[in-house]
Amino acid sequence: MSTKAANLLYKPFGLVGGIVAGAIASAVVNKIWAAVSPDDEGLPKARAAGERWTKVVAGAALQAAVFGAVKTGVDRAGARQFERWSGTYPASK
Repeated sequence: MSTKAANLLYKPFGLVGGIVAGAIASAVVNKIWAAVSPDDEGLPKARAAGERWTKVVAGAALQAAVFGAVKTGVDRAGARQFERWSGTYPASK
C-alpha cells in the first residue's frame, strides 16, 4: 500500500482516536484535579472572577500536559495498530 493511500485510510482511525483521547484525558484531568484540590468543583475557568492566577494557570498547565500525553499515546498506538492491520505505517507530515 502506498504512503498516500495509507494516510487517507488512516484519517478515520485518527479522528476516532482523537475523540477517544479527549474523553480519556478529560477523565484523567478531573481525577487528578479532584485529588489535588478536593474542595473545588472542578478546573477553574480562565475568566473566573474569584479564582487566583496560580490556580487557573496550574489547572491549565495540568490540562495541557495530560491532553498532550494522552493524545500522543493514543495516536501512536492507533498508528501501530493500523500498521499491523494494513502492513503500512501512516506517515506523519
